[in-house]
Amino acid sequence: MSSNVISFLAAFIFIIITFLLIYIIYKLLKNKKKTAMRLQELETRFKPALDLDAEVLSLEKEIEEKRNAISDIQTSYATKKVIYDRLIKEVAIFDEKLAFAEMGVYEPHFDYSDSEDYKAAIIAVREKQKIMVSDKTAVLCPTEWSLGGSKAQGQTMTNRNIRLTLRAFNSECDASIANARWNNVNAMEKRILNAHNQIDKLNASNTTYISDGYLKLKLQELYLTHEYRENIKLEREEKTEASRLAREEQKLIRDMERAEEEEARYLRLLDKAKKEAEKSVGPKLDAYNEQIKMLESDFAEAHARFERAQAMAERTRSGYVYIISNIGSFGDDVIKIGLTRRLDPMDRVREFGDASVPFVFDTHAVIYSDDAPALERALHGEFERTRVNAQNYRKEFFRASLDDVEKAVKRLAPEASFFKDVEAQDYRETLARRHQTLVNTENTTMEPMLAFI
Repeated sequence: MSSNVISFLAAFIFIIITFLLIYIIYKLLKNKKKTAMRLQELETRFKPALDLDAEVLSLEKEIEEKRNAISDIQTSYATKKVIYDRLIKEVAIFDEKLAFAEMGVYEPHFDYSDSEDYKAAIIAVREKQKIMVSDKTAVLCPTEWSLGGSKAQGQTMTNRNIRLTLRAFNSECDASIANARWNNVNAMEKRILNAHNQIDKLNASNTTYISDGYLKLKLQELYLTHEYRENIKLEREEKTEASRLAREEQKLIRDMERAEEEEARYLRLLDKAKKEAEKSVGPKLDAYNEQIKMLESDFAEAHARFERAQAMAERTRSGYVYIISNIGSFGDDVIKIGLTRRLDPMDRVREFGDASVPFVFDTHAVIYSDDAPALERALHGEFERTRVNAQNYRKEFFRASLDDVEKAVKRLAPEASFFKDVEAQDYRETLARRHQTLVNTENTTMEPMLAFI
């Protein structure tokens, strides 16, 4: 074959191959376009599902972040709660209101009979403290320190630390003891213990600490000082009560003397009337006889009063047990059971209804007894569990119904009279007046509205 033919064939084959390639490329591009359109159609059709999956993933990621944040907050809260609780306890030591809310009942540590014994014990405890300070056993430092290679300078530094520790601890203890009251003495005890612990922690690096013996003496001083103050208050109240009883006894003696003078006066008048009657006749005699009868009656009453006053003045255990109530001042079912040795026991009841309470007391029983203190104790024992003031036994108020009190009186003093009526006149009249004022106010308010209608 000639070269021309070969060239023609080669060119023809090249052209065929080129067309084939172009056709294949065209088909590929066409299929790719269809595929892209198909993919776009599928993406459009399934876009909500795809968006939802993305939203779920986003929400799951956000939930995980929130969980981590909550976990961090819980961890932080637990740590801060521990710190908060510790600080609250420390603040309560210095805040009287918080101390009162968290106070416990103080149990006495000593049983001295009077304030002088407490005073002597306080002085003895303070002397022991001074001895411990002098003997260098109040604050201890077992480590022998050196400063700049010098043991002498190290000992000087240790002595300064001990003095500083003593000054800080003593100041805290003195403040606690000075501020101790009935409602915060337990808090002051915690304050001293807290000061001891905190000072020892601050001194841990130089191995200086307050001895347990010195701490014990400081706590004893706190207890003794508090009980000494309470004992003085109790003695003051006892003196007040003794003075009241002495005044009542003096009043009994004066009542007896007045009754004796009154008896003597009626006796003189009676003797004079009898002598005049012996000289009289007719209507005048009848008048004197009538006068004599009246004087004899008055003399008998005066003599009875004298004998009663004399008996009460001579026999200090005799007297009257009274049972009274005051619903206007204290509410229902609050009863006072007390004792008086006055010739007229109602004088004592009237004293209770003075300006210190808004309303007067109602009297339910006044019982004379040859052993009035025993009867009073027995009645108190019947209602001991409902005593209003469980701390001061001279406040003789009890929560009890009149029915229960009447049963107790009938059992312990069968002959005594008991009146369950509660008059409470001032109180009820006050309620009625307030009710009427309220009604008048409502009527006054309604009148303009009715007129307008």
